[in-house]
Amino acid sequence: MNDIDAWVWWLVAAAAVGIPLVVTAMPEFGMFAVGAVAAAVASGFGADLVVQVLVFVVVSVALIAVVRPVAARHRSQQPQLATGVDALKGRQAVVVERVDGSGGRIKLAGEIWSARALDTGRAFEAGEEVDVVDIEGATAIVM
Repeated sequence: MNDIDAWVWWLVAAAAVGIPLVVTAMPEFGMFAVGAVAAAVASGFGADLVVQVLVFVVVSVALIAVVRPVAARHRSQQPQLATGVDALKGRQAVVVERVDGSGGRIKLAGEIWSARALDTGRAFEAGEEVDVVDIEGATAIVM
């Protein structure tokens, strides 16, 4: 196998490893593909097969060691912007109809919501401000 064939085979290997990356969305395959491209570059500069394999292994392992922890940290973070029902939790609302443990109505974010008191022994009268603790279905839980 001459030098040109070696770098071509490394590029073919990079493309072959890139296919499972697209199909499975596993970023490790992309890191192996980058390692194969690095080995192709080493081959293009005339490195022998042992050096090419070492370049592939070192680059792939280094990428996995550095990129995976960063990706895992980003994956576990909560979104910065709360949307939907999550955006309503913690907001203040005004009682429209008496709210107690069995129900009532509040005005939350410009809309009328059914509501229930978190503490079943507590009641809130019309005009009082309450805090939304949770949303269960279409009912706001307030205190």
